[in-house]
Amino acid sequence: MKENVRTAVRRILTNYLVINNHRRTPERYAILDAVYNMNGHFTLDELSEKLSEEDNFPVSRATLYNTLKLFMELRLVIRHRFQGCTHYEACYENSCHSHQVCTVCGKVTEVKSPEIASVISSVHLKRFRKDGFSLYIYGICSTCQAKITRQIKQAQKKAVAKKKQTKQ
Repeated sequence: MKENVRTAVRRILTNYLVINNHRRTPERYAILDAVYNMNGHFTLDELSEKLSEEDNFPVSRATLYNTLKLFMELRLVIRHRFQGCTHYEACYENSCHSHQVCTVCGKVTEVKSPEIASVISSVHLKRFRKDGFSLYIYGICSTCQAKITRQIKQAQKKAVAKKKQTKQ
């Protein structure tokens, strides 16, 4: 994680906790650091595992849920629901992004497209100030497309072979 991002997100959290008279617990800061050290999307279990094994800082599941909820309110984390599975992602410097979601295998790929961001920023919405977006594009990835094509060709070959057997 970049040091300036780490400093900025820690400052946002600290300011919120002080203003709202909440405790500044080491768990909250450990979870924040772990979130911003994760690469891309992660599940609650992956975050828990990272804290327990790599950072040697185990926390309860309830603490993780409550802390991630707080981070979402502060717009430090975003939650995604991909094909029935909940993933989280650090979003301090990435409030505008798109995802490709394969409807066959569930693979999620982040799409970097300045054209999409430009179009969305140029859209005027009445009585609403935009401060970010997430776009989900559903389809079939190239790996799954190739697999489906192979299965279709094999089925066609079997059908042709069966037809030849019945003619003989």
